[in-house]
Amino acid sequence: MPYALLRPLLFSMNPEQAHEKTLQMLESANKAHLLGFVYAKQALPTECMGISLLNPVGLAAGLDKNGAYIDALSELGFGFLEIGTVTPKPQMGNDKPRLFRIKEANGIINRMGFNNHGVDVMIDNIEQAKYQGVLGINIGKNATTPVENALDDYIYCLERVYPYASYITINISSPNTKNLRNLQSGDALSQLLDGIKNCQLRLANDYGFYVPLALKIAPDLDLSQIDDISRTVIDFEIDGLIATNTTLSRTGVEGFRHGEEAGGLSGRPVNHQSTLILSQFADRIADKVDLIGVGGIETGELAVKKLHAGAKAVQLYSGLIYKGPGLVTDCVQALSGDRYG
Repeated sequence: MPYALLRPLLFSMNPEQAHEKTLQMLESANKAHLLGFVYAKQALPTECMGISLLNPVGLAAGLDKNGAYIDALSELGFGFLEIGTVTPKPQMGNDKPRLFRIKEANGIINRMGFNNHGVDVMIDNIEQAKYQGVLGINIGKNATTPVENALDDYIYCLERVYPYASYITINISSPNTKNLRNLQSGDALSQLLDGIKNCQLRLANDYGFYVPLALKIAPDLDLSQIDDISRTVIDFEIDGLIATNTTLSRTGVEGFRHGEEAGGLSGRPVNHQSTLILSQFADRIADKVDLIGVGGIETGELAVKKLHAGAKAVQLYSGLIYKGPGLVTDCVQALSGDRYG
């Protein structure tokens, strides 16, 4: 059934219920071998972080937090998938309601709070999946872990997911875990990346292969923070930077229902700021660190703008909710036309 016909039904549910229902329907359609006929995978070979991607359009973290729907999501035409954010121990996340649509602006506010079943459950799900493509795993810290002990949680997850990941994303930019964004600056970031990088190199030696690291950052950064992060990721030879996570700004949703809910804002309203931050990082580090652009992509043309701003690849999430899975094909086609047109 075309997404345009399904959307009114899904939007009649509360957003979190619709999220779960959508994934269940995708799983059922995949088991019936229907998805591959509808959403053909389009090749646009791309290199990012030393990884060969089928195409540069990926799934952003957050849609499949536990890696429970990898096979179904892989049939929607993505060139790569990112699952998570996962934490060492299971956690419920924040109290409901915690997910809100702002339909007038094609925006979403969430304060989910890293709700997930824990890293061991994720690994079980990955082991059961048949997917052989590029899989990114996004890791975070438990809410009960003091921020000064965050490194322990990241290393715990890193050690466990390393043999299953094509790349690993360090999420220090969610606004929904108390004090997490404090890790984005100064000595806190240096100490975190020093510990994580040492762990990565040890694991690379142990396993005999190198899994790249990416850092996911917020859009709510000033130029001095951008300068600091740029220097730090270069110093610690981080492989990728994902720009950006959700924003605390409410620009573009003022006066709309749910526009003042607490949490991170994604979708169309964050597109301009996320692309601006992306371009500012590109000016500083694009020759040394590969960039992935995410935030407010709801058309193929906006995906092209991310690459023009300095990204090697892009990721989708909120745009899928408003536009449906056909957005993946639209983005790949637009990027293909831009590259070869």
